[in-house]
Amino acid sequence: MNLLLKKPDVWGAFASGLCLVHCVATPLLFVLPTCIGDCESMAPFWWKQFDYIFLVISFLAVFQSTRTTGSTFIKFGMWFSWMALVVLLINEKLEIFHVPETFVFIASISLVVLHLYNRKFCKCKTDNCCSVNG
Repeated sequence: MNLLLKKPDVWGAFASGLCLVHCVATPLLFVLPTCIGDCESMAPFWWKQFDYIFLVISFLAVFQSTRTTGSTFIKFGMWFSWMALVVLLINEKLEIFHVPETFVFIASISLVVLHLYNRKFCKCKTDNCCSVNG
């Protein structure tokens, strides 16, 4: 946990990237080989729980990154992307309305890009300089 607090952009980009791989791999691993149509229910329970694990890690990374960045754009972009990802994944689980999977990919990719940009933007010699110097 301490490592997550010290390098939230690294962990945020990593978790968002893994989330993207998870989203892309799900249909390839469980749907395509076995059936045509809505067969995502064939994925094991433990595989479906990765969504929530990635959301928790991403939340912690976004929370910590937005505390230390001086960029309002980064703060807004990270929270917007994270909230979009949450809404899209909940919608996917509950099947409220049809949204193309592409939107989940876009939200995840935007989190990766924002974390990587923030890591480059926020180069500090001390822990608190980015939030102070903005």
